[in-house]
Amino acid sequence: MLRIILTTLLLATPAMADECDALAGRIAAATGGKVGRRQGPSIDIKVPGSTKIDLTCRAEPIAQAASSDPTPSALYFQDLAIAAEAVVGEPAGAVQAAIAKAYETSLRERRKSFIQQNGWSASCYTDATGTIRTLCSVGRIPPG
Repeated sequence: MLRIILTTLLLATPAMADECDALAGRIAAATGGKVGRRQGPSIDIKVPGSTKIDLTCRAEPIAQAASSDPTPSALYFQDLAIAAEAVVGEPAGAVQAAIAKAYETSLRERRKSFIQQNGWSASCYTDATGTIRTLCSVGRIPPG
């Protein structure tokens, strides 16, 4: 029985990696970016400008971007929304609105903020004193 489970896990891992690599390629193409290094379930995607998107593929993929700027640029939110469109299947405009709302709430309430919609969520964390001032992510909410 254990052999069957291990074999299933080993066979599933390359398929998941292939799906994640393909998703990273779609995000890079949509943002004009370039797929970078992969470390475990995470793949870096460098987009033009200073935004770096981290795609993490586990049960459900998550796209996130960090910013060290006191106020992230409009391009930061746009790039993350375009990446998130590929991840959650919602139009980038709708995703960008949710990210903006999560960001504003995080600033105002000084805590991590979650916005949930139609089986996916956007979240932002802000820290005025840290090296990472903003960290926002978007992903599907795992079933269950």
